[in-house]
Amino acid sequence: MSEKSQKQEKIVEMFDDIASTYDLTNRVLSFGIDKQWRKKGCDKAYELLGKQEIGQIVDVACGTGDLLLYWDARAKKNGIQVHQFIGIDPSQGMLSVAKEKVDFAQFIQAKAQELPIDNNSTDIISISYGIRNVVDRVEALEEFNRVLKNNGMVVILEFTKQAKSGFVSKITDFYMKKILPAIGGWVSKNYAAYKYLPDSIEEFLTTQMLEEELKEAGFEIKYVKSFSMGISTLLVAQKSSQV
Repeated sequence: MSEKSQKQEKIVEMFDDIASTYDLTNRVLSFGIDKQWRKKGCDKAYELLGKQEIGQIVDVACGTGDLLLYWDARAKKNGIQVHQFIGIDPSQGMLSVAKEKVDFAQFIQAKAQELPIDNNSTDIISISYGIRNVVDRVEALEEFNRVLKNNGMVVILEFTKQAKSGFVSKITDFYMKKILPAIGGWVSKNYAAYKYLPDSIEEFLTTQMLEEELKEAGFEIKYVKSFSMGISTLLVAQKSSQV
C-alpha cells in the first residue's frame, strides 16, 4: 500500500471511531453556526443553477448526512423538485449514522477520487468539511467534473488556511488549536481526532489555492464567501460548458 493510501486509510479509521458522537461535537464546537453556513451553500447553489427541477445531487464525504438534510429542506423551501439524492463516504461508521438520519437518499461507500457515478449525470456535487481529508484532492476534483452535467455546480464548504495577522487571527488560532481539541476530545473521547482537525487545516490550502485547483479541473468560480472571522469558507464553482 502506498504512503498516500495508508494516510487515507488512517483518516477513514479515525472517522469510523468518532461517528457516533460526530454530530453532537460539531454542534458544540461551532455553537450551531455551521447550520447557517450549510443553508447558505445550498441556497446559493440553487440560485446559481437556476432550475426548478433537478435530477441528482451527490454529497461527497457526506459523513452523517447533515448536508443532505439541508439540500432537501432548502429545495422544498425554494419550490425545487430534486429527484435523486446520493451520499458517498469512505467511512462505514459515518454511513451507518447517516442511514438512520436520512431516509430519502441512497448511500454508497466510496472515495471522493473514485466516484461510482455515471459521466455527466449530476446537477450538483457538494463536499462539506471533507475536501482537506481527501489525500488525492486533484483526482477528486477531476472526478467531480466528470460526473457533473455541463454547467453543473460543485459546492465546497471547508476550513481553509488563513493568513496569520492581527488580534482576530490570534483568537481564532487559540480556539482552533487549544479549545477545539479539548472540547472535541472530551465529547468524542478521542482527543487525537480533534487534534487532527486544526493540524489538517494548517496543512491545507488557502482559499486562493483551492480556487486555482478548481479552475485547473475545469471549473469557473461563481461565488466565494468567508464566514465567522475566516474560520469557514464557501466556494461555489460551475463546470464549464466547453467540451
